[in-house]
Amino acid sequence: MEECKLNDFIKVLEPWLDRDYIRKVFLTDQEHLVLFFTDGGQKAYYIDDCTKGQLKNILVDIQKRGIAVEKAE
Repeated sequence: MEECKLNDFIKVLEPWLDRDYIRKVFLTDQEHLVLFFTDGGQKAYYIDDCTKGQLKNILVDIQKRGIAVEKAE
């Protein structure tokens, strides 16, 4: 799992936010984001300076781009 700051995460993720590259995003119960790529790979991120509101906004933006978002129950 990669730990990062919110601004760094957004910079890295922005060019890849497309259904052609990311198949699904999963939010774990520990608030880690797991990205599942269309090539079968996956990568987990923990954004250490992110509030729940900011995390929710990230997920809304991802969904607007047509990428499936799932959350742990």
